[in-house]
Amino acid sequence: MARYRCTVCNYILDEKREGVKFKDLPENWRCPVCNSPLNTFILLSKQVEYKEGDSTVSEVMVKQMAEWGIQYVFGIPGTSSLGVVDAIRQEDRIKYIQVRHEQTAAMMASAYGKLTGHLAACLTVAGPGATNLATGLYDAKLDHSPVLAITGMVKRQLLGPGSFQEIDQHSFFEPLTVFNKVLMSPEQTTNLTTLGMKHALLERGVSHIGIPNDVQKEPFRGRPVPFEGSFPNNAVSQPIFLVLQAAQAINQAKRPVILAGFGAMGQGDVLISFAEKIDAPITTTFRGKGVINEAHEFYVGSHGTIGSTASTVLVDETDLLIVIGSSFSDMTQIPEKRTVQIDLDPLMIARQYPVEVGLWGNSAELLPQLVGMVKEKERPEYRKEIADLKQEWLDLLDEEADGTRTPIRPQYIIKVLNEMLADDAIITLDTGENGWWFGRNFWMKKTQKMLMSGYLATMGFGLPAALASQLVYPDRQVACITGDGGFSMVMADFVTAVKYELPVKIFLMNNHQLAMIMQEQKVENYHNWQTELKNPNFASFAHKCGGTGIRVEKPEELTAAVEEALKTSGPVLVDIETDPRRFIQD
Repeated sequence: MARYRCTVCNYILDEKREGVKFKDLPENWRCPVCNSPLNTFILLSKQVEYKEGDSTVSEVMVKQMAEWGIQYVFGIPGTSSLGVVDAIRQEDRIKYIQVRHEQTAAMMASAYGKLTGHLAACLTVAGPGATNLATGLYDAKLDHSPVLAITGMVKRQLLGPGSFQEIDQHSFFEPLTVFNKVLMSPEQTTNLTTLGMKHALLERGVSHIGIPNDVQKEPFRGRPVPFEGSFPNNAVSQPIFLVLQAAQAINQAKRPVILAGFGAMGQGDVLISFAEKIDAPITTTFRGKGVINEAHEFYVGSHGTIGSTASTVLVDETDLLIVIGSSFSDMTQIPEKRTVQIDLDPLMIARQYPVEVGLWGNSAELLPQLVGMVKEKERPEYRKEIADLKQEWLDLLDEEADGTRTPIRPQYIIKVLNEMLADDAIITLDTGENGWWFGRNFWMKKTQKMLMSGYLATMGFGLPAALASQLVYPDRQVACITGDGGFSMVMADFVTAVKYELPVKIFLMNNHQLAMIMQEQKVENYHNWQTELKNPNFASFAHKCGGTGIRVEKPEELTAAVEEALKTSGPVLVDIETDPRRFIQD
């Protein structure tokens, strides 16, 4: 029998205790604590009977990780981590994924946390292996993704004098972690492992445990600490009078606008009920794309640098913003307005300017309360204005997506993908022009999910995120939208997709430029310099790796190429000759 964890509130569904298999629950079943849907639950672990016997520190550590639901470890084996690697080999509940660069391992772990709300681990050796994790772990830190990083270290007696591959790993990881310890004795094993995972999940960040090579092999007997009973419930709410105060502010508004961020994920149905009751439009942050079906009449596009003209007008002219789960990034460009704000992180409340009502708590708890308290409104003139603004925006996007120009326009590429990707596809983005066009032009379906590098905005995130997504959802379509600059940073790990038979579909906008930098040089009146890229034949590269490569040079070839990619069983890379210019004046 298995146990499942609600990643919103930490409620544990124990199949043995409940007497029902998780897969047999009805589709409309909801968490009994926070009312979140089935897709917020993740497998915690299968129940195992433990018999104490001779074990090593590494074996006890890995059993504890499995007990708390870690299913994947990403990394490269090496001298100073071999004890932990061998313990993973013996643990059936954890799968080890060998990558070709530690940066990929950390980015996969970060993507896993963003996608599931639960932990994956990355494991490397001392020195260069540890330092190579930094970019992916900073991505997790800044986007509040839970990750457990484990690094081997030199033997205890060699710490300090400058041994081979020795660096001050504790100091190196200190700025980017919520928990950072060195496991120096067997007696610390269970305590530090559980604390590391607990801090990562509750503080939504990176935990690091360094473990010297000799400690990994030390004998130790210990039983894993169960997850249930070790965690607080996250169904955090506010006093009724504060929720009522927020409802009163909403009732008084004439032109309310709902702005949903990543923190509102999983609450799409409630958001739509809320919008329909108060007759208000919904806009999202970039990371909030996919929180609702964007075909809904009240959705007006994203806000900010990739935002729609409809969202910009409505937010500028609103008399009340209702902001749910947004960090007020400078890229989202949320103006100072009368605001009702909901956020699980108290430091996000009134982050940029004072708010009228700040509700510190879980949107899964607070949104249904608000829906029950606000008055039903009918605003026919406002609704017509919303519909007209949205249609103007859609008309503009359709006009831009010219399917006759060569090189192929990025707007046309996004239009074709928008029409052809599965309604439940997982879409991963790289940083650069490819992501900009996706955020601006792609309209998410209700069951699609999107992953990106938010605050760090690191190039190279798309492919690792796609690999992690395909592991989590083996039966769903996973599409990576990337550029030639970002993909080339991690392209060695295309062979990881081939090795583990992960049928990811990569759509590469090949414009032979660092096109976003080219655009920024233009905007700031600099000469265009050092943005040109000398590229290989990416389709041929994919073929040489053992996957499928498809080359697209003309717009009339694109639809057939996408169709072929999506029906091919293995990993596919579609190399699309793309126009680097952002807009073309006729």
